[in-house]
Amino acid sequence: MIEIYLFVNPLGGICLNVEKDILKLVETENKKIQFRFIPFVNMRTINHLIKLFDIPSHDIEQRNQLFEDVYSAALDYKAAQLQGKKKGRYLLLGLQQAVAVDKIPYSSELTEKFVVEAGGDLDMFKADRQSDFVKESFQTDQQIAREMGIVKHPSAVVYNYTCDRDFGVLVEDCQSMDEIKRLCETSEDNLQYFHEKFELNHYNEPRIPHGHLHLL
Repeated sequence: MIEIYLFVNPLGGICLNVEKDILKLVETENKKIQFRFIPFVNMRTINHLIKLFDIPSHDIEQRNQLFEDVYSAALDYKAAQLQGKKKGRYLLLGLQQAVAVDKIPYSSELTEKFVVEAGGDLDMFKADRQSDFVKESFQTDQQIAREMGIVKHPSAVVYNYTCDRDFGVLVEDCQSMDEIKRLCETSEDNLQYFHEKFELNHYNEPRIPHGHLHLL
């Protein structure tokens, strides 16, 4: 079995492309692949977005609005997931496409549109969206990111239990699927490649702390 954790900006266009590639990989690979898209938001990622969008460093209003939009979109995604992973993914990819690609401003109305399109219960979504459970679930995601040493998005952690590698490998700032695909391979050549490149050790923990990750 293979597990992929992808840490994303819930309003990011680059993350959208990587998510689509992972969904395509899961559909086409003849392997059991479990994956999870995790919204990741902290001041370092916000500062990166501020530079990316060329927002003046002294513009506190735009900085705060950017943080509020990304954080709010992350909670939207967590709330939608409570009605099913597919509905959550539909909302996530829809928001990223609308905001990052189509340049539609983020809003609660935009979010609710995608909830309805996904076949979700809008009243249930609104109630869940305001719940402490959704906020706590988001904080749990941030804790997972800290434990795995995530500092930017998109970043992926891949566990490939089908080969002799029982720890995760961190692919940082992954704008290409090349390394992720390589980590999903099980050939002897691939095993030798990683043994030579990382001098691999073996661990027994199914979910691995930062010190055991190998950075690409």
